[in-house]
Amino acid sequence: MNFWLLLMQILLLLAGAFFLGVLAERLKQSPIIGYLLAGTLAGPWVFNSAAVFQVSELGVALLLFSIGLEFSFRRLKSLGTAALAGGTLQVVITLSVFALGFLFFRPMGESLVLGAMVALSSTAVVMRVLADRAEVDSPQGRNALGILLIQDISVVPLVIMVSIIGQGGIGHGGTGFALWVPVLKVILGAAGLVAVFYGMFNYLVPAFLKSRAVHASRDLIILLTIVIAFGSILLAHAVGLSPALGGFLAGMMLAESPFAVQIRADIGSLRTLFVTLFFTSIGMLANPAWMLHHVHWIVAGLLVMMTGKIFIIYIIIRAFGSPRIQSLATGITLAQMGEFSFVLATTARTLGIIQEDIFNWVVSVTIASIFLSPFLVSNGTRLSRRIIRMVSFSKAAMGEDENEAMPDPPGHVFIIGFGPAGQQVADGLIENGITPSVIEMRPPMARVAKAKGIPVHMGDATQEEVLMHAGLNHACLVVVTLPDPRVVRDTVSTIRRLFPGATVIARSRYNLHTAEIENAGAHMTVDEEVILGKHLADGVIDCMNGRGWDHISCACALGGKIEDAPELKRI
Repeated sequence: MNFWLLLMQILLLLAGAFFLGVLAERLKQSPIIGYLLAGTLAGPWVFNSAAVFQVSELGVALLLFSIGLEFSFRRLKSLGTAALAGGTLQVVITLSVFALGFLFFRPMGESLVLGAMVALSSTAVVMRVLADRAEVDSPQGRNALGILLIQDISVVPLVIMVSIIGQGGIGHGGTGFALWVPVLKVILGAAGLVAVFYGMFNYLVPAFLKSRAVHASRDLIILLTIVIAFGSILLAHAVGLSPALGGFLAGMMLAESPFAVQIRADIGSLRTLFVTLFFTSIGMLANPAWMLHHVHWIVAGLLVMMTGKIFIIYIIIRAFGSPRIQSLATGITLAQMGEFSFVLATTARTLGIIQEDIFNWVVSVTIASIFLSPFLVSNGTRLSRRIIRMVSFSKAAMGEDENEAMPDPPGHVFIIGFGPAGQQVADGLIENGITPSVIEMRPPMARVAKAKGIPVHMGDATQEEVLMHAGLNHACLVVVTLPDPRVVRDTVSTIRRLFPGATVIARSRYNLHTAEIENAGAHMTVDEEVILGKHLADGVIDCMNGRGWDHISCACALGGKIEDAPELKRI
């Protein structure tokens, strides 16, 4: 293929993605929808779609590399059992349930492949939308991230399964040692990859990153970053593993490095370029003519697939103790099929496992689900509340405690959310002889409050029934300490509408959300970024004036270096 022709086609895709992305933003939609449309419209004009798709796979790998830089093994473990063990159950159960359903209409091997496609969700779409909305650390965001990581890891064994089916294995009566050859190859490849990564990221890469010669030039740091990212992705592909998984593992091993933030910044522009190209290449897979003639089958498949996934994920996350709204919001967030579903579909078509019509149907349903994903991810919590009200869950689901709580006396103080911030507020009140009441929807945090002797009302504070049952009509002061800015806004709005006599103090995690929380009715908003900035400024001034930190003299105030004031190294 002529290089300049390929470059022209990539430019055509990116230009279309830009203009339609701008249009989507003007319509208050995710730009991802514009990227997908650009690919669909430009598809007939791009002759080498396979080459474009291969280039675009780097986008997903770089996205996961940058996500890995934010998630060390320690932080990955902190995601919790619900996310990690729940992710494993989600893949197994979803694959099994949908494979059994397809088995009524299709052969066994094909049913297994279709079930595997449905089991996967879109890491690229979900993480992009969550990151844009600053909701990666929200409860459903953390649950979704853990499940998505397990899904990405499972891509390797799923691809192996498809290969075995294509070679006459599962579903075709294949037996013998030949069936296990690809499995053994991948296991050995994975072991070798981990060993190489361990040596690279514990000895070789840190030595380069700390080298004075490397830091003498900004260009050298950027080049090293690109070599690390692309080298890790290429090495994973060479041993038969998913390039995206290789990128994620490399990022996680680098996450402990003090240079992780800088590395993530260095690859930011490249990641944006390739991720955009990835979404346009997905749009190129669509067959508009086929879709127009089979709309009814696409809609039916979309409804069955998304409803089934939401229900399965809800049941799994709920079984691990998460509240109903968080569980349902996680299911809605992950209801779509993912980018790796295209990989499985393309592999299965190449091996002759699925026919062309089935391939077009799966691709159409997947693209339709991805089109809906930005809206579903952005409104997962809100939709969950509406669904719960519609199906009329029990009183416990609406937040009522199993043991009926006595109404709180007039003039009472309520704390909504009992994380670290809420616990600090409670401790301060108790020290001053005031025992507050807490509204909390996470069982572990509720147990912490009860251990302190604080009355707890279980439930979602954005729901009127929860607030009424907790007795906020007796409240003189309500402190909202929840981390999710949009949940804080909705909670403040509900409190001010129902109980206008209560004073509301609210937490704002990010400065960009402070105004909307105040507009929702908060009497006082504590802006974390502003407070942090003031503390940093006070520390700098104290340091420059020789005050603070036990009156340690500031090296920079004396025109010296940090080595001249070894006490500062302990700060």
